[in-house]
This record gives sequence, C-alpha cells and structure tokens, in this order.
Amino acid sequence: METAYKSYLCVVCGYLYHEAEGCPDDGIVPGTRWEDVPINWTCPECGARKEDFEMIAV
Repeated sequence: METAYKSYLCVVCGYLYHEAEGCPDDGIVPGTRWEDVPINWTCPECGARKEDFEMIAV
C-alpha cells in the first residue's frame, strides 16, 4: 500500500515542500519523497537547508 504524501515546512520562511508536487524548477520531480530529496537541496525561497524543514499535517 502506498503511503500518503507528506508536506514539509521551511521554518525560516514558511515555504512548503509537497512530496506530491516536488520542486520541478530544482529538478525534483513530483512524487519525490522527502528522504529522496538531496541533502544539499536548499529552500527555493530563502536558501535554508533541508534540516530547517519540519513535517506538517495538512
């Protein structure tokens, strides 16, 4: 059974990364799970690091 997609909030600027949408402008295709996002990826809005994101319930 497929696990539901999750969303992650940048605690610096409030940008939301949705696994279902990915971040195509950064080469992250829709459906990319958070654990599969490269460790060196940064927030497209403010440049915060991946570790500055927290999973949220939407």
